Amino acid sequence: MDARLDETALVDPSASVGSASTVWGLAQLREDVVVGDECVVGRGAYLGPGVRVGHRCKIQNGALLYEPATLADGVFVGPGVILTNDAHPRAVNVDGSLKSAADWQPVGVTIGEGASLGAGALCVAPVSVGQWAMVAAGAVVTRDVPDHALVAGVPARRVGWVGRAGVPLVGEADGSLRCTVTNVTYREVGGALEEQDAGTDTLP
Repeated sequence: MDARLDETALVDPSASVGSASTVWGLAQLREDVVVGDECVVGRGAYLGPGVRVGHRCKIQNGALLYEPATLADGVFVGPGVILTNDAHPRAVNVDGSLKSAADWQPVGVTIGEGASLGAGALCVAPVSVGQWAMVAAGAVVTRDVPDHALVAGVPARRVGWVGRAGVPLVGEADGSLRCTVTNVTYREVGGALEEQDAGTDTLP
């Protein structure tokens, strides 16, 4: 199935949009952007040059993804999310001259498979968000987020763990953590989460 591009979307000829993906009105995909299959890019979203988006991702209205951001498969980016790319932003050089592209080195944000970024979240590059992690709405991410972590606040800190269904895991009497949707159980080991029992989870 061909991609659907709204007539008001600005998609550079060098950008690639995968099968069955939709790019809504006033979105802008810059040079060499790659968007995978079955994705949705919302109204007014911006993807900078060379941004990479995996398959089955949702990028909501007004999200700003600056290069060289990379999204794995199944990533959710809420409305108004910003992925930055300048660790030391200045408009001018030390001599007062206007900075050009040659005067700084972009640094990226990497989002792992299945992770979600809530509305208005800000990821300050360079950071990575782990697989199936959840960043709460309005959070400011200034350091790497572990797989399955639920982070919130300014700056964002881990406040719990989530499974693939996205709901917070609950503690069990034996010290394990369980997803109430899939019944998958996990155990926290050394600050990371390890899956213990597949339960009834049928997700890929």
